Amino acid sequence: MSDEAILLHSRDPRGVHTLTLNTPKAFNALSEAMLAALSAALEQVAQDPQARVVVLGAAGKAFCAGHNLKEMKAHPTLDYYQQLFAQCSRMMLQIQRLPVPVIARVQGLATAAGCQLVAQCDLAVAVDDARFGVNGIDVGLFCATPSVPLVRNVPAKVAMEMLLTGEFIGAAEAQQRGLVNRVVPAERLDTEVERLLAAILAKPREAIAMGKAVFYQHRETGIEAAYQLAGQTMACNMVHEVAQEGVQAFIDKRAPAWRP
Repeated sequence: MSDEAILLHSRDPRGVHTLTLNTPKAFNALSEAMLAALSAALEQVAQDPQARVVVLGAAGKAFCAGHNLKEMKAHPTLDYYQQLFAQCSRMMLQIQRLPVPVIARVQGLATAAGCQLVAQCDLAVAVDDARFGVNGIDVGLFCATPSVPLVRNVPAKVAMEMLLTGEFIGAAEAQQRGLVNRVVPAERLDTEVERLLAAILAKPREAIAMGKAVFYQHRETGIEAAYQLAGQTMACNMVHEVAQEGVQAFIDKRAPAWRP
C-alpha cells in the first residue's frame, strides 16, 4: 500500500492542511509506513509559507490504535525498537515544531500511541463517545513515550492511573482533565472543527507562529527564564506589523486589516 493510500493529504485555499489516517481495517495503527507518511506530510506543511492550520483526522471507527503490534512482534530486537520509537518521537516533535496549530479531529478510539498523538496535537475536538487510553500495560508494555505528552496535558495522578491500569476514559472526562478541548455529538464534529478553524484563521499567522513556539519553550523552563523568553517574544511580536495594525485598529475602534 502506498503512503498516499494510507494517509490522505489535502489543502484548501485558506491554507488548511487536512491529514487523514486511512487504514481503518488496521484501526489506523502507526506502522512504520504510517509514521513515515505523517512525517513527510508534516514536513510539507512546514515548507508551505501559506499554511495556517493542520487538521489531523482518521477514517473508520477508530482514530488510532497506537503502534502496529504485529509489525513490532516480527522484529524482536532492541535495535529495531529503538529505531521505531525514535521515528515516532521525531514525528511527534514535528507536530510541536510546526509554526501552525494542529487540531486532532477524534472520531473514535485513541489508544496507546494514538492517545499520544491526540495529546501531542495543540488542540483536540472529539465525539462524545470517543475513548482514550494508554493501555500498553495490558500486554506488559508501559506506555513510556505516550506518557511524555500525556503528563503535559492531564494532572500527574490522572496520567499515572491511566498508565498503570490501562483503563480508558471517556470523552467527557478527557475534556474535564484537559486532554481534549471540545466534545460534541458525531453529527456536529466537523461543524465544531470548522468553528475552531474559523477562530484561528481570523488571527494573524505571524503572531500565532511566535506564540506557539514560545508556549512550548517556556513550559519546559524555569519561571525566571520563562518570563525572560516570553517578554522577548512579546516585544518582537509587538514591533511586528500585525500587532501594530491590531493595536491601531483597537484605538480607532475598527476591525484590524490583517492580510489573509
